[in-house]
Amino acid sequence: MSVENQSVWLGFDLGGTKMLAAAYDGEWRELGRRRRKTKGRDGSDVGVGRIITTIERLLDESKIPSQQLAGIGIGCPGPIDLERGRILTTPNLGWDDVELGESLSKRFGCPAIVLNDVDAGVYAEYLFGSAKQSRCAVGVFPGTGVGGGCVYEGQILQGAGVSCMEIGHTRIASSNRLSGSRLTGTVESEASRLAIAAEACKSAYRGDAPYLAKNYGTDLSEIRSGALADAIKHGDQAVKELVIEACKSIGYAVVNIVHLLAPDTIILGGGLVEAMEELIVETVRNTAKANVMDVYRDRFRVVSAKLGDDAGVMGSAAWARKKVERV
Repeated sequence: MSVENQSVWLGFDLGGTKMLAAAYDGEWRELGRRRRKTKGRDGSDVGVGRIITTIERLLDESKIPSQQLAGIGIGCPGPIDLERGRILTTPNLGWDDVELGESLSKRFGCPAIVLNDVDAGVYAEYLFGSAKQSRCAVGVFPGTGVGGGCVYEGQILQGAGVSCMEIGHTRIASSNRLSGSRLTGTVESEASRLAIAAEACKSAYRGDAPYLAKNYGTDLSEIRSGALADAIKHGDQAVKELVIEACKSIGYAVVNIVHLLAPDTIILGGGLVEAMEELIVETVRNTAKANVMDVYRDRFRVVSAKLGDDAGVMGSAAWARKKVERV
C-alpha cells in the first residue's frame, strides 16, 4: 500500500517483556508493524534506544518517510507525567524519570504523546473493540502487575498532569502480601499473574499441582499464563482454585469501581485473561454482580477485550491523533 502524501500515525506499546510498534494511515489501515523484546532491566537509556531503533526499522521496512509521521503515541506501564511525556516509574521494568516524549519528538520531528499502556488499551477497545458505544468503560488488565484504565464519554480519565486509575494499587484485602508499592493487600498483590504463579509454585513444590511440577517445575520465571492454563486443563485443581481466588479479588475491585463510577462496561484483558477467558470473566462477573448494591447490578457488563496485542498500539496511535488534531 502506498503511503505517499499520507499522514501516518504510529502507535507503540511498551510492555514488561515485549515492545510492539505499528503504523496506520488515516483510515486505521495498518501499514506495518515490528515487535522486539523489551529487556527492561538493561536500563532506561538502553530501553529508549531500543524503542527508537524499533521505530526506525519499522519505517524503513514499510517504506514510510519519517517526515510523514503526524504523531507518535506510546503506551507505557506505570504512572506518566502527561505534560512532559515522562515515565515517572515502572516497577516491573526498573525505569524511573525517563524523558521519553522529548526523546522521540527530537528524533522523529513530530509530536510524541506518552500515556499509560492500559489507558491506551482501553481507549482502543472503546473505539474499535468490545466497549464500542459505551458511555464509561473501565479496563482491568492482570499481568505481571494489574493495570487499570478508564474512558469516560470519549476521554481517557486522567489526573491533573498525571495518569491515574492505578487499580492494581488499591487495597482490597487484609493480607500482608506486597507488590509494586508499600501498600499491602492490594489487587496486584492478590490477583496479578505473578502473585498467582508464586502460589502455584508453592503448590507444585508441595505436590499439590503434579502436572505443573512435572512439566514446568518450580521456577517462577517459567510459570506464565499458558503454563497455569495448561495445568488447569490437565487436572491441577489447586491451580484452578488459586486462579478463582485471584479472580474473586478482581471482582471485589470491580465492585469498588462500579460504586465509584457506575461504568456500563468493564473490560478484562491481558495474557492471563486470554489464556483462561471463560473461567476468569465468569468468576469476576459473578463476584461483582453478587456484591454490588442492588441498584447497580443490571447496569454494567463484564466482557473480555477483543483486540489482543493490537489494543495498545491502536489505542496509543488513536490518542496521539486525538491530541494532535485537537491542538
